[in-house]
Amino acid sequence: MKILLEHTLPFFLAHGGTQVQIEQTKRGLEAAGVEVEYLRWWDDTQTADLIHVFGMASSTLIKMAKLKGIPVVMTNLFTVACNRSDSRLRAQGIITRLVLGLPFGASIKSRLTWDTFKNCGQNIVGLEAERRVLKIVFGVSSKNISVVPLGLQEVFLQAGAGERREPHLISVGTITARKNTILLARMAKSAEVPILFVGNPYDCHDPYWKEFEKMIDGHLVKYQSHQQDVPALIKLYQNSRGFVIMSQYENWCLVAHEATACGLPILLPDQKWSRERFSDQANYFDPKKDGDQVSKLRKFYDDCPALYAPQIHLHSWTEVGIQLKDVYTTVLNASA
Repeated sequence: MKILLEHTLPFFLAHGGTQVQIEQTKRGLEAAGVEVEYLRWWDDTQTADLIHVFGMASSTLIKMAKLKGIPVVMTNLFTVACNRSDSRLRAQGIITRLVLGLPFGASIKSRLTWDTFKNCGQNIVGLEAERRVLKIVFGVSSKNISVVPLGLQEVFLQAGAGERREPHLISVGTITARKNTILLARMAKSAEVPILFVGNPYDCHDPYWKEFEKMIDGHLVKYQSHQQDVPALIKLYQNSRGFVIMSQYENWCLVAHEATACGLPILLPDQKWSRERFSDQANYFDPKKDGDQVSKLRKFYDDCPALYAPQIHLHSWTEVGIQLKDVYTTVLNASA
């Protein structure tokens, strides 16, 4: 079995969780005995049994691959949509069906690529919340959706809790508006809760980064650039009092799982992804009580010494590779 992995957005333009997912998926598949390569668009001698696209595959790619007998599976991150209410998803589904059902505008509909969800060999997502998006909005059959979790590197799985001796909370992620980094920094100052922010901006000239940079005081708003050295990052987690993130939306949030593996209690936005993954074992911001967010942060900080990390199963990337191998096998058998 030979699998090609494809992703259209270069990592040097947008680092983050997707990059980690793709790179670690490759390692997990290799550990599970699968031959894996990144798709080389310039190489007309490259061969494959199956193509796994991270993101939206084009209709043309799926069509041309089918002509060569190569099924295409897709992993599309429904980061925003999976956190929407069911009523909003149903309304979105009505609009989607109306657009796709129009007797005109074929070129526009092809550029939307919504039909690829039904035409690909399998949709692979990480959450049940994402499965619901595919079913409700795009009308994809349950048999064409597989839920496969995301994993953690073994070094995280073996890390365990540290001494948590530093007085600050830790927040890990790209410094960008979607992560609400500036809002959380302002809350840190209002609540007098020290937070260590770990991450890089997409661009050092980004006005958002420049505004956040002015807030760094080394006391309540601390900053550390992204740690490529995983053992060093683990030490930052283990020495922190607790973990906090306040993103506008997420779909799995690898860093929340990393913090959990390192023994930290966690404070998260109350959204579908976080409830599905952590249930009642996490602490949550209440989105309906904006005025109480600062006090919630302060209470979490004060309670942290008596709190523990969520007791959930954390998957290895090898486990993920084994599950993906089973999905690939099913798809290949169905297309034979």
